[in-house]
Amino acid sequence: MKKYDFPKGFLWGGATAANQIEGGYKEGNKGLNIADVLPGGKERYNILMKPGFDFEIHEDLFFYPNHEAIDFYHRYEEDIALFAEMGFKAFRLSIAWTRIFPNGDESEPNEEGLAFYDRVFDKLQKYGIEPVVTISHYEMPVHLVKEYGGWRNRKVVSFFERYAKAILGRYKDKVKYWMTFNEINSGLVMPINGLGFSYQTEEDKYQPTFQAYHHQLVASAIAVKACHELIPESKIGCMLLFAPVYAYDSNPENVMYALQEEQLFNYFCGDVQVRGEYPAFIKRYFKEHHISLDIQEGDLDLLKDGTVDYIGFSYYMSRTEKKVKSDADSSEGNIIGGVRNPFLETSDWGWEIDPEGLRISLNKLYDRYQKPLFVVENGLGAYDKEEEDGSIHDDYRIDYLREHIKAMGEAIEDGVELMGYTSWGCIDMVSMSTGEFSKRYGYIYVDKHDDGSGTLERKKKKSFYWYKDVIESNGEKL
Repeated sequence: MKKYDFPKGFLWGGATAANQIEGGYKEGNKGLNIADVLPGGKERYNILMKPGFDFEIHEDLFFYPNHEAIDFYHRYEEDIALFAEMGFKAFRLSIAWTRIFPNGDESEPNEEGLAFYDRVFDKLQKYGIEPVVTISHYEMPVHLVKEYGGWRNRKVVSFFERYAKAILGRYKDKVKYWMTFNEINSGLVMPINGLGFSYQTEEDKYQPTFQAYHHQLVASAIAVKACHELIPESKIGCMLLFAPVYAYDSNPENVMYALQEEQLFNYFCGDVQVRGEYPAFIKRYFKEHHISLDIQEGDLDLLKDGTVDYIGFSYYMSRTEKKVKSDADSSEGNIIGGVRNPFLETSDWGWEIDPEGLRISLNKLYDRYQKPLFVVENGLGAYDKEEEDGSIHDDYRIDYLREHIKAMGEAIEDGVELMGYTSWGCIDMVSMSTGEFSKRYGYIYVDKHDDGSGTLERKKKKSFYWYKDVIESNGEKL
């Protein structure tokens, strides 16, 4: 069996998001964020996109899985102890913006929210686990959406700056690794996630979407600069949803189409955050879609001065494209669309499984940017069965993760500088895309179900012990 040479100090661990694990949505003076008003079920985003969606909670109509989630808010000590038992070197988590500024536009932060994360970071420090903190992971305050229109409004940049500086200053002695926005490019396919607003038709999305992106990219640069000033020894990165784009065949038109799709989705945000300027290819796109950005004086200097130290990214699937699509070969399961790749199998949720695509992604990103890379999300959502004796034999997850970790090992041999790997959903939690508990990613089973029932008891799956061996051997025991 081939052994891979993962670097000393490699950050093995797992990843989560506050809105998907914490619960306690009204506790500690927390305000409402976008996830708090999304109902459970596969139609949650279709409901969101209907005209007249009011961003209110209607408990007589819907179940809201994020309200309790898996109750990390009260059980963080138990969960962190389990992460430590696996040998985690790093734990990626996010801070809920609405725990710190409940409405988003207050002048002073909420001390109860700040104190909660102090306790979490202290517990991680006790076990020698490095926190990797995402400043904003789909947690925009609802008030900023309703009152200001989300990132379309320039005022939100200032609100985010206040929030970012508050947590950077508070946790400067506890957190070394930061990221600004989770999957910042996801707003190109999921309009509510990163940008804090929705649109009802394809025709009216372009101008507001890219104006919102400009504001968010400026805000990211401000946060990077603040982090470098407040915590000089820290590392702060961007975070992309990366899916390499394959041409359906060797037809040059399809090759060009795939290239353009990859440029827009995979590299537009990354180029600004890593290189500090808008890429050349976006000019034609703006022209053809009648986009004219309102760029204020000093914005371009901010982008240039606020470039990131590393590139964090999620990898779940590749994407295959051809210029003319047909219903017969669409790939609806993939969250980013495309057409069906006949060479790939799919998960229970229709996501195409492509470990080699991770090696391709790592090489593409490193060739383009020459910055350290960090795989901060990767995993398999699947139905897990609890046996009569309480055990969970998730060999399919082990197989998935093993092949992806091998792909990382190959990329390291290719010359890629890779910092770490925090697999997604190290503990079962609410699915962001569907609001289901049955879509499980974790090494740790949580007794919580799609209807909200369950004891919240934690149980170790077979993958728990497998990943423990991987970490202890620094990737040798695969």
